[in-house]
Amino acid sequence: MSSTSEKLAANVNLGVFAKATELKKRLWFTFLALVVYRIGAHIPLPGVDSRILAEILNRNTGGILDYFNMFSGGSFKRMTIFALSIMPYITSSIIMQLLTVIVPTLGALKKEGEAGRRKINQYTRYGTVLLATFQGFGIAMFLESMHGAGGLAVIDPGLFFRITTVITLVTATLFLMWLGEQITARGVGNGISLIIFVGIVAALPTAIAGVFELGRKGALSPLAIIAILLMAMGLTAFIVFMERAQRRIIVQYPKRQVGNKMFGGEASHLPLKLNTANVIPPIFAGSLLSFPAFISGFAAGNGPGWVQDISIYLGHGKPLYLLLYVVLIVFFCFFYTKHVFNPVETADNLKKYGGFIPGIRPGKNTADYLDYVLTRLTVIGAAYLSLICAFPELLIAQYAVPFYLGGTSLLIVVNVTLDTVAQIQSHLLAHQYEGLIKKAKLKKGRR
Repeated sequence: MSSTSEKLAANVNLGVFAKATELKKRLWFTFLALVVYRIGAHIPLPGVDSRILAEILNRNTGGILDYFNMFSGGSFKRMTIFALSIMPYITSSIIMQLLTVIVPTLGALKKEGEAGRRKINQYTRYGTVLLATFQGFGIAMFLESMHGAGGLAVIDPGLFFRITTVITLVTATLFLMWLGEQITARGVGNGISLIIFVGIVAALPTAIAGVFELGRKGALSPLAIIAILLMAMGLTAFIVFMERAQRRIIVQYPKRQVGNKMFGGEASHLPLKLNTANVIPPIFAGSLLSFPAFISGFAAGNGPGWVQDISIYLGHGKPLYLLLYVVLIVFFCFFYTKHVFNPVETADNLKKYGGFIPGIRPGKNTADYLDYVLTRLTVIGAAYLSLICAFPELLIAQYAVPFYLGGTSLLIVVNVTLDTVAQIQSHLLAHQYEGLIKKAKLKKGRR
């Protein structure tokens, strides 16, 4: 069945695409929604002197500022209305997913089906508002404390500026959350992932130019520049290979007789991806680590000594940061895999429809076998994600390579591209099947 689908996908041509009006509408909607996002990424916050702000931020590159700037598509460094981007929503989603495991009431809600999921999504939105308000106030205080050679970064600091900044940033974050949900429902691909993806891709040319600028200034040798670019291409190829890797477990269905005909007896397979969690673990890990660094970064120099210590030890490329980063990636790999794939439920479904794994008894033995295989795959997947995301962090800290050439950004770009292309192909296949069904009905009608 899978080989037939792959052959059909390979045979989809431009003529089929031209007739797929529903897909074209979805693509146009996605494109226009992302254009709206990029326009908003250039609208400055009211009350901020962009010239002085650019001068200050250019002197303070690296660390938490560059991390936030990467996920906001450059909006944080320009301090636009989308400076917080979609990160409060992602952090709130992490917290809610953890709470569904810890809090029995939320765990029961999750099992209630669509109604329970809507309730959890509602709580996630409430959490997004709280986090965006807190972070928006932190940005307002941070901006008021910044001053360059030309004066203060804020034209008229005070209570009014703080209130307008918080309202603007919270509203912009909620708009992006809504826009991402609309892209998912009415467009192509995952809306939240595409928003992050577009921000990273839009800054890639600047990042590559930044690497050549470091070479021009003598900070990087020509050999080092070539090595960095080759490493980025090699990482991209490696990520594509690992993301497409899967373990196919053979599933056999017994023959059964219905009337005078025999049905079944076919062998299928259950695909288990090497990296079931995709890009979720590094995004979740980075979000959690950035939250204390966000606070310490804005309070550095004005807060107590322990706040400054956090700012130092949790800096990008520091041993403690890398250790926590890897630990959180591994944790979220196992947590998210368990969240999306239930071996017991899968085993029960196979038993219900008469399927079995050759050599494994149905029921509990099948569930234990699936759990065993999935655990081994997740160990390899967690090691792969840790290597991809942690190693470039050392290069970023050592050679000031732009964040956009790091492992996390490349992982996001590759995963979102593969997912979006797969969804486009599924739409084209669905349209092709519809065309075949219509032709078959017309032939029957003529007879």
